[in-house]
Amino acid sequence: MTCLTGTGTVRAATTYCVARALMRCPWCNADDDKVVDSRPVDSGAAVRRRRQCVACKRRFTTFERVESVGLVVLKRDGSKDPFVRQKVTGSILKAIKNRPVTPAQVEKLVDRVEERMRRKGPQVTSEQVGVAVLADLAKLDQVAYIRFASVYKDFQGITDFERELVSLQKKDPAKHR
Repeated sequence: MTCLTGTGTVRAATTYCVARALMRCPWCNADDDKVVDSRPVDSGAAVRRRRQCVACKRRFTTFERVESVGLVVLKRDGSKDPFVRQKVTGSILKAIKNRPVTPAQVEKLVDRVEERMRRKGPQVTSEQVGVAVLADLAKLDQVAYIRFASVYKDFQGITDFERELVSLQKKDPAKHR
């Protein structure tokens, strides 16, 4: 392993340890290269590295990202399913139908929910996912919140709607004047 120390745009000196023979040159297929530049991209979510092949001297770029850990949802019936972002998005899209909510707002909401679930661990319950969606929908659009809650909480009658409306009004009475 070779360790390189450089200052770049970072205030303090940074040490990069690069394992040898990790990347093959796309031109000559040699497995010996050196890193000539490293910098964070995507707000620190990835690292862009400029490499130079020792054999042919040509340069190429690689990106390193953290591999996201699989997230498993434990359902009410005891079964386990992988967390599927599109399922959450689809449920929210049904709740916001004909509401003044933009696709960008939905994307941010789903990002926040997924981020919270990933912080909780590799396994979360469907209840935790539903509660997180409800919390964000309550802030975004209260009609969408009631729609989502009616399916998620399996409303059986008008009293279920009344109970949820009262609960929503207690959370933010200023919005209901």
